[in-house]
Formats: sequence, structure tokens, C-alpha cells
Amino acid sequence: MSEMHDHDHARADRRLLAVALAVLLAFMVAEVVLGIVAQSLALLADAGHMLTDAAALGLALFAAWAVSLPARGRWTFGFARAEILAAQANGVTLLVIAVLILYSAVRRLVDPPDVEGGIVTAVALAGIGVNLGVLAILSRARRESLNMRGAYLHVATDLAAFVGTAVAGLLIVLTGWDRFDPLASILVAALMLGAAFTLLRESGRIFLEGAPASVLPADVGEAIAAHDGVVETHDLHVWTVTSGFPALSAHVLVRRDADCHQIRLELETMLRERFGLEHSTLQVEHVADATGLQIRSSAGSRS
Repeated sequence: MSEMHDHDHARADRRLLAVALAVLLAFMVAEVVLGIVAQSLALLADAGHMLTDAAALGLALFAAWAVSLPARGRWTFGFARAEILAAQANGVTLLVIAVLILYSAVRRLVDPPDVEGGIVTAVALAGIGVNLGVLAILSRARRESLNMRGAYLHVATDLAAFVGTAVAGLLIVLTGWDRFDPLASILVAALMLGAAFTLLRESGRIFLEGAPASVLPADVGEAIAAHDGVVETHDLHVWTVTSGFPALSAHVLVRRDADCHQIRLELETMLRERFGLEHSTLQVEHVADATGLQIRSSAGSRS
């Protein structure tokens, strides 16, 4: 029943992503045309950022579909990490575009062109409305996954950038100082760099098999070792398969008179309730059995 409920949520998320993507693409095309007419780098920077938003939503939509595919063949975890690939691709794209915007902004600070402040302000205000609408759509989706959080972060950052652009356009109208436009572009680039850093850090941690931020392996090891009947634990690994899917494996040695099967069940329950580790693989053995295995293995290697 719970799995069916998750599938229903996933389908609903995909529909919301598709609607949000269509809205962003329509506005992005209009913004590029008006940015060229107004000779506004800020508008074109926003359009570039919106392109990454559209790419983020497109990748999120594809990844959400890929995650729904069943595990098969060599893909024993299915395609759960497709969403992490999408988040990393979005982070790299944000980084590259931010650097290009910074380069162009510096050049325009030195030699600013004439900017139509009225058009900039009008389009930026429209962009604020569009992004508020898209955020309202995405807020109805679940954001437990890095994939969905990445898409939401893109749009939220774009909203802040539009606010900065609108202020720049208004200041140009009031003062005639065209350098407000590249200054707003620098703000856009800074926001993009922050979003890129967040996505690359989180996706990199998952690809490098880092433990989830909410789980400290040392605490997990101490909790296992402190359990009644456990002598020690080693070969402990905690990693994240994909967002919301932490996993653990460990070798646990128990006393000779302990019920290793019962202890395994108790440890699995403890790991699930205390650390949120739903997927755990525990190799539980009696101390004497483990020692005997090591001796036989050593003797075999000598022969």
C-alpha cells in the first residue's frame, strides 16, 4: 500500500514538473527576444539562468521517469541515481553560465551600452510573476530528493535574480546610469554560483559514497557495539544510494552463547528507528565461528 502511494506521488510530481517546464520555456523565449531589443545583459543573463532552470526541470522530469524503472540485470538498484546525475549536470551548467555572465558583466562595467530601463523593468516584473507561479506549482511536489530540491532551487534563485533585475531597470530609468544593468548581472551570477556549489557538493557526496549528513558512522558503530550480546563490529559502511535511500553494511561479532539471528533483527530495528537506516545488511557471527574461519582461511593460504 505504501509503495503504491509512493508511485502515485511520483506520477503527480512528474506532471507538476511538466507544467512548470512548459511555463518556463514560454517565458524564456519572450525574455531572449526582449533582452536583445533592449540590449540588456541583465535580461539575457536572466534568460540564461532561466535556460538552466528549464534544463533543470527537464532533467528532473527525465530522472523522475528513470527512477520509476524497475531494477533489472546489472542494475540491481534500478536507476535510482539518475536523479543525482541530473543534479550534478545542473550544478555544472550553473557554474559555467555564471562564469560567462561574470565575464560579460565586467566588460560592460568598463564600457556600458545604452540600456532600455523601462523594458528591463517590465520584463523583470513579469519574470517575478512567472517564477512565483512556477514555485507555487513545484511547492506542491515532494522535495525529499536532491533532484526535486535542485529544480526548486533553480527557480527560487531565478526569482531572486528577477527582483534584482527589476530594481536595476528602475534605477536606470530614474538615474540614467547604465552600469546598474551589469551590476544586477553580477548578482545573478553570484546566486547561480551558490546554487551550483550546493548541487555539486551534495551530488559529489553521494557519488563518493559519503554517509548521509544526518548519520555519523561513528555513532552508528558505537550503537551497534553497545547492543547487548555484541562483542564488536567492523567493516562498517554507511552510504547513500540516492536521496532518501541511505544504506549500511557491517560485520558484527556476538558472544558464543548469544542468538545471532535475534540480535540481527534487533539491530535492524534499532538502525531503522534511531538512524533512519531502512536498508541494512548485517553479517552476524559468533566470535568462535569468526575466529575459526580466519584460522582456516590463513591455513589455506599458506598451503
